[in-house]
Amino acid sequence: MTQELAILDRRERALEVIAQKGFMSLGELVELLGVSESTIRRDLEVLERQGSIRRTHGGAVSLMEPPAARLAFTDRQATALEEKRAIAAAVAGRIVDNQTVILDGGTTCCRVAEALLGRRLSIVTNSVPIAALLGGEVQTELTVIGGYLYPRTGVTLGVAALEMLDALRAAQLVLSCAAVNRDGLFNVNEMMTAVERRMIEVADEVILAVDHTKFGKRAIAPLCEWSSIDVLVTDWGTGEAWRQWVVSQHVELVVAERQR
Repeated sequence: MTQELAILDRRERALEVIAQKGFMSLGELVELLGVSESTIRRDLEVLERQGSIRRTHGGAVSLMEPPAARLAFTDRQATALEEKRAIAAAVAGRIVDNQTVILDGGTTCCRVAEALLGRRLSIVTNSVPIAALLGGEVQTELTVIGGYLYPRTGVTLGVAALEMLDALRAAQLVLSCAAVNRDGLFNVNEMMTAVERRMIEVADEVILAVDHTKFGKRAIAPLCEWSSIDVLVTDWGTGEAWRQWVVSQHVELVVAERQR
C-alpha cells in the first residue's frame, strides 16, 4: 500500500469509528490507529474541512450518522406518520397536568409535544424542534437542556447536557429510540444514549413511545434493558409475539388506536 493510500485508509477508519461512537477523544484515536497525536490532529483537520466531523477540546464529534440511521429528521417525520400521531395521542392521555415531564428528541416525541400543546405542564427537553414548537405556549413552562447540538436530529448532547439533567427531577419521561429487540433498546450513537440514560435516572416513570417499524431492529449503541421501562406505547402494527414479549418483561403495554 502506498503512503497516500495508507493515509486515506486511516482517515476512513477514523471517520467510521467517530460516526459509530458519536465522539472520540484524541487518546482513543491514537491508541486505535497506532499513530502519533500530531498525526491524528492533522487527520481531524482534513475531516473537519470535509464537513464530516467537528473538532472539540480533546477530540472530535461526528456530523454523520451510521448508515442505518442516516435519514434526516425532516425525512423521518413522514415515516409511519399515522402511527406516530396515534402513539402521541395515547401518550398524551397518560400525562397528568401540573407536573414535570421530560421529552426525548426524535420525530415520535415531537408528535407527543404537538399532542401536549396548550397543556399546563413543565416540560424539559434537549430537542430544538420540540423547544421551537412549545416556546410560545403560555400554559407550558419550558426548560431547554444545553450542550453540543447534534445536527442530524437537533438534540443537545455531551457533558453540559448530562450535568444539567443531574440537577433535575421529573414525574415522567417520554423516550424513543432507533431500535428495540429482546436485548433491549438501542440508538444511533453513544453520546445520545448517555443523555437518555441520565433522563431515565431522573424520572419516576419511563414511557417508551415507538412504532412497529422499530421492533426486531438493532442500532449501534445500547441504551437500556427492558427493566428500565415502565410503559410501552406502540401502534396496531406491532405483532402479537412482540406484544406478549413486552408483557412478559413486566412492562405495561398500550396499543394506540387508529385516529379517525
